[in-house]
Amino acid sequence: MAMHSGGCHCGNIRLSFSTTVDPARIEVRACQCSFCTRHGSRAAADPNGQLVISVEDKARLQIYRFGLRTADYLVCRECGVYVAAIAGDGAEARAIVIVNALDDRERFSREPIPVRYDAEGREQRLTRRHTAWTPVKVTISG
Repeated sequence: MAMHSGGCHCGNIRLSFSTTVDPARIEVRACQCSFCTRHGSRAAADPNGQLVISVEDKARLQIYRFGLRTADYLVCRECGVYVAAIAGDGAEARAIVIVNALDDRERFSREPIPVRYDAEGREQRLTRRHTAWTPVKVTISG
């Protein structure tokens, strides 16, 4: 597996995205919801990969929920960078990584696919995320 590092601008949130998929071939999605469009979000996931999110200072981590409230959107309070979204808890937690927050983001070169999930119900959304998103582990130091 290749590992792609990144994080927020100030370094409070660090990312390690591991995948066997070549970054030039991984599907990049551009969600069309108001939150994602305002952030210029380009998201990637690999259900067979792993995402590790490390937070240095919990007080500088903003967790935002909206809509059906089925995911936590992680934004740094210090520098304002949106880095990932997480659905579920513990071993069942799955995430998308925001490609713009990766150090080698230019390698994720596929044209983003605009997606809309407005028609999904709560259970349908949770099932899709559990199936298509990346297993995630979050560590918070302080």
